[in-house]
Amino acid sequence: MMRRFRSMTMRLCLLILAAGIVLASCGSSTSNTGTSSTTSNTGGSMNETPTTASMPGSVVVKIATISLNGQSTAILTDTHGKTLYYFTSDTPTQSACTGGCASTWPPLLFQGSGSPQSASSLPGKLSVAQDVHGQQVAYNGHLLYTYAGDTAPGQAHGNGIGGRWFVATPSLSVLATPTPSGSQYKY
Repeated sequence: MMRRFRSMTMRLCLLILAAGIVLASCGSSTSNTGTSSTTSNTGGSMNETPTTASMPGSVVVKIATISLNGQSTAILTDTHGKTLYYFTSDTPTQSACTGGCASTWPPLLFQGSGSPQSASSLPGKLSVAQDVHGQQVAYNGHLLYTYAGDTAPGQAHGNGIGGRWFVATPSLSVLATPTPSGSQYKY
């Protein structure tokens, strides 16, 4: 009887553990707004799908504070807290990151009506550019992306890659003129 009880208990524990792993791999969606703070910079698995806004009320961007280059820095994140980046080879209306590049740097897409919004007040302007990816979200004329190498909120492993990918911050200046596009795969 005791052996049977232990066997059933072990099976139940394994079932609960498996369910927890499945739920954790699905991610989460929260409706928290405002500034979050994290300093995690660990690696993990890659996500190759575009990031799509899922918060009600057209909110697609949040502000978080992370440790970037040894300093506490306010950054833009998607609704799941993943760091947002811009690519210096883009123009205000055209992505230079397509094909394999877009697998590594999923674009932040907008699926809603009206204009994209931020959970907190931003000094710049959020907009949408219709490009090869669909309705891609831009901040001050810079198209926004996540990085597949960032697997959790607070990570900024993509900052500075290839000298063309940088973390988007609230103070990101307006992109007034197109930059030279060069090869689309310089990432």
